[in-house]
Amino acid sequence: MTPWGRFATIIRFMSNRLEPATRHYDEKLQQILKTSAKIFAEKGFHHTSVRDISRATKMSLSGLYYYFTTKEELLFLIQERCFVTLLQHWEQVNLPDLDARVRIRAFAENHLGFFLHNMPEMKVMAHEDESLTGEFDDKILVLKRRYVKVIMDLISQLQDQESGKGIDLRLATFSLFGMMNWIYTWYQPKRDLPIPQLIDQMLRLYFFGLLKAANSEERWFTARSTANHKVGFSLWQNIP
Repeated sequence: MTPWGRFATIIRFMSNRLEPATRHYDEKLQQILKTSAKIFAEKGFHHTSVRDISRATKMSLSGLYYYFTTKEELLFLIQERCFVTLLQHWEQVNLPDLDARVRIRAFAENHLGFFLHNMPEMKVMAHEDESLTGEFDDKILVLKRRYVKVIMDLISQLQDQESGKGIDLRLATFSLFGMMNWIYTWYQPKRDLPIPQLIDQMLRLYFFGLLKAANSEERWFTARSTANHKVGFSLWQNIP
């Protein structure tokens, strides 16, 4: 065999090994992140040690540090995964040609559906909002601003469309986030509404107010969402 032939054989061998190794790395990291999010949600980021994560994942400390360098990087990776997944989901369900009200509803359905299926991560996102520092904080801030801009632009478009400039845009935007982001503090699946009804009633309150929410039958609101059912809400793919 010529030197080039031997080199080509080595490259093929390495390529065959690379994909499974990369997949294994990603699956193992996802398991670490999922477990870490659950512990952060239960104990808080600052009260969780890497040894806690080591015990929960049944991995050695040296084995864990193969996947991350600091506990703060773990928190960063969890938050990054959440924002990137939310933005990817939004790109799948967003239909630019639809009315702004329908798109706002689709955004809220995407946001609520995602976090109601990933409650520990939702709690970590809300509670540990100021726990990141330096470069980690800067990177998450970029993603966060990009995500907020999506809904802020939609609400602004709706205000222009309906001559609704009397309400402050930031107030309207963060009031919606305020309703959605604190569900984890009170929502109990066995006691409260099923997720589809919960989302429907919350959006009725936001669009129509307490007094008119129950009776409103606006066609744009009552039409069944077509895109959301095609998007899976699991944050950690193939991880039980």
